[in-house]
Amino acid sequence: MNRVYNFSAGPAVLPEEVLREAAAEMLDYEGTGMSVMEMSHRSSAFQKIIDTAEQDLRDLMAIPDNYKVLFLQGGASQQFAAIPMNLMKNKVADYIVTGQWAKKASQEAMKYGKVNIVASSADQTFSYIPDCSDLPISEDADYVYICENNTIYGTKFHELPNTKGKTLVADVSSCFLSEPVDVTKYGLIYGGVQKNIGPAGVVIVIIREDLITDDVLDGTPTMLKYKTHADAGSLYNTPPAYGIYICGKVFQWLKKQGGLAAMKEHNEKKAKILYDYLDQSRLFKGTVEKKDRSLMNVPFVTGDADLDAKFVKEAKAAGLENLKGHRSVGGMRASIYNAMPIEGVEALVAFMKKFEEENELHV
Repeated sequence: MNRVYNFSAGPAVLPEEVLREAAAEMLDYEGTGMSVMEMSHRSSAFQKIIDTAEQDLRDLMAIPDNYKVLFLQGGASQQFAAIPMNLMKNKVADYIVTGQWAKKASQEAMKYGKVNIVASSADQTFSYIPDCSDLPISEDADYVYICENNTIYGTKFHELPNTKGKTLVADVSSCFLSEPVDVTKYGLIYGGVQKNIGPAGVVIVIIREDLITDDVLDGTPTMLKYKTHADAGSLYNTPPAYGIYICGKVFQWLKKQGGLAAMKEHNEKKAKILYDYLDQSRLFKGTVEKKDRSLMNVPFVTGDADLDAKFVKEAKAAGLENLKGHRSVGGMRASIYNAMPIEGVEALVAFMKKFEEENELHV
């Protein structure tokens, strides 16, 4: 077996320990004689899996009792529609656009009501987070929306916006469980799990109970109502059962690592190795303002598209996979999620140093 260092933005690297456990249980989960992949979602064995996963997530994030945890399908992109359908009572919402996914979310919400873009960093290719301390929040806004960590552009809200009392909704797909979070600051916090938690196909929504009502926009499908899933304990229909099972294993792995405070410390250590090198390199340059850098996604460039392509190709040959930047940005991007070992980042930096030496003519 030859495991590479996988820097993919998602689906992304998972803890090897979790993958080995899942492999060992593939044919017979805890004496049931079947795989979780074959198991009825109405069985007592699966009920225990989903209940344990929810409790472990509540423990990790200190989720208060007045918040529901929903394990859903459709990825984060489906939530772009579900959020306004469920929350846009006044048919007005304020969006802070700091990247591609917040932009797409705002465009989807425009189908259901008035969307005000109260801040944006589009003027500098989303390379920074705008000052959100005193925004022109709309008096009649039902919520304020952010994408907290921008996978493509490598920026992160290190301070939450001042919503002036309005409900904060956050897409945390690419920073989910990477650091401690105060859930009470949000009305709804959600993310696709395929970046930092599990396999593609699951989206987790953590929503304050007072926001779960039958008072939704006319025409909202049953499957897109939060109340449908909250009332059924995420089992209204067949859920992404195997994905939830893997998420549960990752939650237990995170607990064993020391929880989210320990993960933040580990992630800061990993990111520092890469950012410190970028800051002194003569060939490679980071693309994000230092104060807004993500711990999870690190985009960088050489300034020469051909040289970037050469780097990605040679890195792949060296066992450093999926370093090509998003098509909308170009260059390179290293996603260094929770499960990326520090040795992977060290191997990347060592390769970058070697590449820089071998391509001195371009410096």
